[in-house]
Amino acid sequence: MHFSIPETEVRSDENGSTYVAYNIHVNGVLHCRVRYSQLLGLHEQIKKEYGNNVVPAFPPKKIFTLTPAEVDQRREQLEKYMQAVRQDPILGSSEVFNSFLRKAQQETQQIPTEEVQLEIYLSNGQKVKVNILTSDQTEDVLEAVASKLDLPDELVGYFSLFLVQERGDGGCTYVRKLQEFELPYVSITSLHSPDYRIVLRKSYWDTAYDSDVMDDRVGLNLLYAQTVSDIERGWILVNKEQHRQLKSLQEKGSKKEFIRLAQTLKYYGYIKFDPCITDFPEKGCHVIVGAGNNELNFHVKLPSEQMKEGSFKVTRMRCWRVTSSQVPVANGTANPSSSSKCDVKLELAFEYLMSKDRLQWVTITSPQAIMMSICLQSMVDELMVKKSGGSIKKQMQKKRLNGSFQRSDSQQAVKSPPLLDSPDPSREQVVKLSTKLSSVSLRGLSSSNSASDISGNDFHGNYAFEGIGDDDL
Repeated sequence: MHFSIPETEVRSDENGSTYVAYNIHVNGVLHCRVRYSQLLGLHEQIKKEYGNNVVPAFPPKKIFTLTPAEVDQRREQLEKYMQAVRQDPILGSSEVFNSFLRKAQQETQQIPTEEVQLEIYLSNGQKVKVNILTSDQTEDVLEAVASKLDLPDELVGYFSLFLVQERGDGGCTYVRKLQEFELPYVSITSLHSPDYRIVLRKSYWDTAYDSDVMDDRVGLNLLYAQTVSDIERGWILVNKEQHRQLKSLQEKGSKKEFIRLAQTLKYYGYIKFDPCITDFPEKGCHVIVGAGNNELNFHVKLPSEQMKEGSFKVTRMRCWRVTSSQVPVANGTANPSSSSKCDVKLELAFEYLMSKDRLQWVTITSPQAIMMSICLQSMVDELMVKKSGGSIKKQMQKKRLNGSFQRSDSQQAVKSPPLLDSPDPSREQVVKLSTKLSSVSLRGLSSSNSASDISGNDFHGNYAFEGIGDDDL
């Protein structure tokens, strides 16, 4: 998640007194509007709970009224403070921080706490209506959906809620996974658009976990519906013979066999992103990126119109970062007050081991850069859990016994990459994964390239991307 405070507003309270409001954006969209005193109160709470040694520096109080320049300086300092808290593996997942953001979101959108009905979609387009409170957080809503579907408690952790935007061409864009610091009803209502919906989807990458889910009738149906949907939208590639076999299994009602066959197909379990731009292997290449199987898959159209394909393994990524910056709008002036994606340029950049002793940065420019980063992080987390001998089921049972959904120890072991407000190289900070990933790497960082990894040579051949034509890029 990328936290920023791109602008301030002068507002009036109920007594008519004016104050400066700081607009906190998440992924370039307004999340909440808060006063300095509210953030100071959060800071004091964090200090009380965790001590002075772990909290980042907070901008001091001023005796006199701030000048416009001082307001802007404080805005920058508060932005850095929010980013530092969120990036800390303990503070960023703390209930103190998350409850503050949830309350601020609800107050900003002026949605009172009341019982409402919320529609949650399944992968096949079916709707599940759940009765919740407008103040219910993401995990509350997820549990309500699971209860309505009769999904066992021990399988709830295998699924997550995603914010999805339906496109005019019948496709959809996965915007983000709903987080612990937001209220799903408030998030979807504040968008004021029927194009957005909340979708239930599995949230793990290792297909070995499918067996746990398929042992339950409801889990099997959810996984089956998602698999069918992914095939229909072209996320999973199927040839004519495989299509015939799948159709036969479908007609027989053999859902487990259908899923097992799908598991053998290319891109099973991947999330596909909208067409975007990359600088690899050449600057300005159009690319379709897919995340799955512990990799980012690239289907690239070169400036020469030639189509190429290759994959970047997460175990060969030394580090990655996400940067955001305001870009000029149509009239040539910056419009920082706008929450439109078009005004925010997002980039995901990762340093990759192309060959022994040769690292190279690869950049993807996409509105979904943060979603890609979240996918990478969750892959790393899953590898760490597996390496430690754990499993999703054990982790979720442990969390439920503790009475709350906090980050697991494995997730705390690897910090999320810092999400910067500027691509200025002098300010870049990256999380170094090499020491952690070397213990879980399938090949290790010093190994040579395999045929499934991208290198300079991999893009010399013509790798046809089955099922997607030039017009899709």
